[in-house]
Amino acid sequence: MSLRITEVAQAAGVNRETVRYYERRGLLEQPDRSPGGHRIYDDRAVQTLRIIKAAQRLGFTLDEVAELIEVGRRRRRRDSGLQARAQAKLEEVEARMADLAAIRDNLRAALDAGCDDLHQCATSDCCPLPFLSITTRSAPEGAGA
Repeated sequence: MSLRITEVAQAAGVNRETVRYYERRGLLEQPDRSPGGHRIYDDRAVQTLRIIKAAQRLGFTLDEVAELIEVGRRRRRRDSGLQARAQAKLEEVEARMADLAAIRDNLRAALDAGCDDLHQCATSDCCPLPFLSITTRSAPEGAGA
């Protein structure tokens, strides 16, 4: 099936500039051209665009997606395929979740403690936020205000 750029973009839920950008980045294969110079895509382009967007929603960067697509096209390095990348991404997500949980817990504790002023909280021993340890550290040499 032959699709023009607007049809591909609509079917994949992106805009035309995104399609062009992904082509320039090598994420999307260069399409054929009509006699008038218009891009002509097949259904595979829509599928590839949807895969790219899904991978981004899972936290993969465009560089990571590009590498995965390239590995898939060439079927070369087994150790840098989806399984290894997904495992690494999962570990990143779990680390971020732990950081966010700590932030959430500190914010809840600050609310429970009634912290209402950053300066007052920063100098109080009972404030659960880590301001006191941050404000008492000496600034690195050469650091300006």
